[in-house]
Amino acid sequence: MDQPDLDPVEHRNALRGLRRINVVSRSAAILWPEVAAVARQIHPRTLRFLDLACGGGDNAVALAARAQLAGLSIEVHGCDISHLAISVARQGAEATDAKNVQFSQLNVLEEPLPRGYHIVSCSLFLHHLDESQVIHLLGKMAEAATEAVLINDLQRSWLGLGLAWIGCRLLTRSPVVHIDGPRSVAAAFAVSEICSLAGRSGLDGATVRQHWPQRWLLAWRKH
Repeated sequence: MDQPDLDPVEHRNALRGLRRINVVSRSAAILWPEVAAVARQIHPRTLRFLDLACGGGDNAVALAARAQLAGLSIEVHGCDISHLAISVARQGAEATDAKNVQFSQLNVLEEPLPRGYHIVSCSLFLHHLDESQVIHLLGKMAEAATEAVLINDLQRSWLGLGLAWIGCRLLTRSPVVHIDGPRSVAAAFAVSEICSLAGRSGLDGATVRQHWPQRWLLAWRKH
């Protein structure tokens, strides 16, 4: 998935496979309680949520749908370095008639993050980075967010590796996902490691909670 020369057809198939995995692993559900809490805190203002490295836009669309059902006002902006991923995300939002969801291309490591968002978040991205990149990105996210930073990612463990191997083969035929899934778990950060990196990034007071299946959620409030 990180290869810039990945065949577009294979890339689309991989994004479709990841959408199924995100649904089964309840990726948006992991984020939702924190998102809803901030939305209620700032009511009646509209919550502005920035999803970095959004891929096919699954979490962005799912969070907007949850907010609509809950009667909460939210605007979601997803960004990704891949123009193909952004195209897929826009198509997905249009197909589901997602409200208040937009997508744009952005290199979150090299370019400044847009401002004016209450929550800045990313899911299943940090395991693609080394420690120095993680510290750099977390610092940028903390500076850009007005209320909170949320990180949802994989936990490195033998159980996680086994679940990734089995789940990726049950939920998608994409050979890219079959390879990328277990590799992502192997490259992921343990809870103790991400806690240390959060502290080194200036996210004092951040909490990290484990979630099934072998995920963790880092939540940091600015105030």
